[in-house]
Amino acid sequence: MAISDKLQQAFSLFDKANEQDPHTEITPSGKTYPKELLYALRMTEKLNNFAPKASEALQLTARCQHICRWEIPRESYEMNRTGYLKWRQDLKKFHAQKASAILEEVGYDQETIEKVAFLLEKKQLKKNEDTQTLEDVICLVFLEHYFEPFASQHDEAKVIDILQKTWRKMSEEGHEAALKLPLSKNSLELVSKAIAG
Repeated sequence: MAISDKLQQAFSLFDKANEQDPHTEITPSGKTYPKELLYALRMTEKLNNFAPKASEALQLTARCQHICRWEIPRESYEMNRTGYLKWRQDLKKFHAQKASAILEEVGYDQETIEKVAFLLEKKQLKKNEDTQTLEDVICLVFLEHYFEPFASQHDEAKVIDILQKTWRKMSEEGHEAALKLPLSKNSLELVSKAIAG
């Protein structure tokens, strides 16, 4: 996938922002990363594999999907469904503002900046091709890197419910890619149960 100088500069500034994340994650190879930086790198890698011809706006969005997320912690909202939904909505706007400021600094045109904000707010899922591709990539990254730890912390009914919600958001191409992921035997069984249900 060709990378323009502007895109490389935006990636660098997104990554610099995410390097400030006080939370860290250790990869299976034993390397420690700031959590949101690692997530951003995984998003780009997955997008490159899943949609190698992705538009520049989509490449930008994948890289800044969770930019500075730790600045708005989940605990600062009510710990119920209403609080969760409010948190998610506020995060989308927050990510869009953060990303827009960086894209302006790099010199992107208004149309690209608006497209990235549109995608970060997940508008027109199932209708807009780039929004759908972004959602597929988000779901694939979750399943490959974050599902196993999540599943170990929750009962099976909740895990299957989350898997079913994840599956509904994805396209047919996303489903095919998900079933080819290097999941553990236990995770594959849970995915199979969720799909069958």
